[in-house]
Amino acid sequence: MRSLRDGGHEVSSLDIVPGAFTGRVGSIADRACVRAAMRGGVEAVLHAATLHKPHIATHSRQDFVDTNVTGTLNLLEEATEAGVGSFVFTSTTSVFGDALVPPLDAPAAWISEEVTPIPKNIYGVTKAAAEDLCQLFHRNHGLSCIVLRTSRFFPEEDDDRTVREAYADANLKANEFLHRRVDIEDVVSAHLCAARHAPGLGFRKYIISATTPFLAEDLADLRHRASVAVRRRVPGYEAEYARRGWKMARGIDRVYVNALARAELGWTPRHDFASLIERLEAGGDMRSSLARLVGSKGYHAESFGEGPYPVRS
Repeated sequence: MRSLRDGGHEVSSLDIVPGAFTGRVGSIADRACVRAAMRGGVEAVLHAATLHKPHIATHSRQDFVDTNVTGTLNLLEEATEAGVGSFVFTSTTSVFGDALVPPLDAPAAWISEEVTPIPKNIYGVTKAAAEDLCQLFHRNHGLSCIVLRTSRFFPEEDDDRTVREAYADANLKANEFLHRRVDIEDVVSAHLCAARHAPGLGFRKYIISATTPFLAEDLADLRHRASVAVRRRVPGYEAEYARRGWKMARGIDRVYVNALARAELGWTPRHDFASLIERLEAGGDMRSSLARLVGSKGYHAESFGEGPYPVRS
């Protein structure tokens, strides 16, 4: 919303809570609310509303179905009725689920759009179902739908206590830019690219993650000797890590590959591990200016004693 307004676009927004960028308060699970929001010549829909993994411990499976599946259906049906030209759905790399972690004696997994998802929880299941609904509405109604499977871009600490204890938060996030994290500025630019190109593409699914420096030939080293592969592809990172007292991950189990999104959407992500190291060396912040402006929105109104949010896989 911030970026669209700054770009001079006329925008309308729907959210369950009021805020500086919320034009209408309501739920996508409410069909009448969705219909009202779709009036007025809407050209593109950016559908980012969701119950997320941090909600698994606090919300029922039916809640996930109501928001992630029924809510998506409401938006698709009303977008079709309104003659919307582009529908962009914010999905997640979590749909890959059990396909992400290979056996211990296998190389790291190379995750492209060709990998078949195996959802492992209600979050992944409902996001995968919503993706299928998007494909159905393109097939049966000609609605141009782009699915963006985004990797981690949230600023909260990791939900795993052992990981939090092993790495400083900034250190962990820097490591993740090698294979499973993306800056929100690049997430936004991917959505805007998708909205522009959807009419010419029809239906597509894309992985939206920072551009990895690795090649498929690095996968064996990555699984148990990650520093060897990182040193090979980003030489010189160690001096900045040493200066900060940071450490590289011992092993990396999967690598998200964004090549298709860059090729077909004309998307040019700006933030990757190498550029992050350059900014840190210059005394800058590894976050983009947009990431700093947006900050942390949180997932719950209440706080929890064990980590940033409760977790149930």
